Amino acid sequence: MPPAVEAAWGVRERPSKGPRPSLTLDRIVGAAVSLASTEGLDAVSMGRVAKELGVSTMSLYRYVSAKSELYVLMQEAATGAPPDHLPPPGADWREALAAWAWAMREVYHRNLWLLRVPVAGPPATPNMVAWWEKALVALEGTGLDEGAVLSVTLLVAGYVKNEAVLTADLAAVVAASDDPPEQVMARYARTLRRLAAPEEYPAVTRILDSGVLDVADEPEDEFRFGLDRILDGVAVLVAGRRAAS
Repeated sequence: MPPAVEAAWGVRERPSKGPRPSLTLDRIVGAAVSLASTEGLDAVSMGRVAKELGVSTMSLYRYVSAKSELYVLMQEAATGAPPDHLPPPGADWREALAAWAWAMREVYHRNLWLLRVPVAGPPATPNMVAWWEKALVALEGTGLDEGAVLSVTLLVAGYVKNEAVLTADLAAVVAASDDPPEQVMARYARTLRRLAAPEEYPAVTRILDSGVLDVADEPEDEFRFGLDRILDGVAVLVAGRRAAS
């Protein structure tokens, strides 16, 4: 079992000899999460976390074997347990899965550094498994087999994360420009009009002429549109499986 998973589930044995430690795993993870929240994931290192805690770097290795393990524990802490307001088992599958997706999106947007954490494997820590469980339960009663249920869950989870990455990256571009989003989009449209010849890019030209790029859409609107289209597709799958059975 990976050390980070052992630590997250609280099944790792701690050294019984030596002086009473002044640190705890929660303090270490909390300091790392705070650092990532204020300065970004790149700021997190064993040395920097130790400095924040006022201890030696080596003292951290009594609890965390490597930065990759720390990342897993940071992800677990920042993600937290699924919120209580999610629909209970037996609720309409579409309503439940949509609520799950919106709640997961909120987690990412509250902790944008989570989007930069390298994928260490399938969900295996308590909170991550709890989120996975909620998504799987949402699809109970659809008539989909377990393989399809898992595929739908991965599809929706991937969409949520990808949208959060794109939104965060675009927001960073806008923030770096010091201009309102509307001005950034208008400047982009003007640039394309100058560079993209209509005879070579007729479809792009039609988009430019429509004016849709002159106004910055709300990120929530784009997320809702994409999520609804995915769930429309899942609904077709569910209806087909039900008809076949």
